[in-house]
Amino acid sequence: MNILETINTPIGNYAPDFELPGIDNQVHHLSRYLEKFRAVGVIAMCNHCPYSRLYLDRLKKIQAQFSEDGFTLIGMNGSSSTQHLSESFDEMKSFAERHQLNFPYVWDSTQDVTRSLGASKTPMAFLVDNHGIVRYKGQIDNHPQEPVSLGEDYLRNAIACLLKGQAINQSETEPIGTTLIWRN
Repeated sequence: MNILETINTPIGNYAPDFELPGIDNQVHHLSRYLEKFRAVGVIAMCNHCPYSRLYLDRLKKIQAQFSEDGFTLIGMNGSSSTQHLSESFDEMKSFAERHQLNFPYVWDSTQDVTRSLGASKTPMAFLVDNHGIVRYKGQIDNHPQEPVSLGEDYLRNAIACLLKGQAINQSETEPIGTTLIWRN
């Protein structure tokens, strides 16, 4: 594993725009999503991460819960496929089909967007408003092992506040999960 310095886009700054291939064989542009949605959640995730797998059902529920309100999730795989073969684009397609993802899954093969956002672990959430400003980043919730726990649902709460035009009480949390695999 190679540890690389990240740029780490701070809360209140513009998210890096991207043009990344999706498993649907389309090119996905953050700017186009921001034109269509009130908020976008970008989730740094990968196929082999046990924490990402723990959160898949919760992420699908978040997508279903907020999609009618002008929100969408985008899964972004920025892990090195040369270091971990299960992270290849073809494996991403299989992963998404097997887990019936209800949100786009894009591949950051250069790791440029992943680094620019400041993703360090998978899964890690970034909530971006329709102006392109990062409003939340960090954990999805504080109970990865307990899907129905009464813990803090950081991402869900941040989305709800943003869509209601309210201040987000906790805009940043320390991510937990698997360390990203960087290219050599």
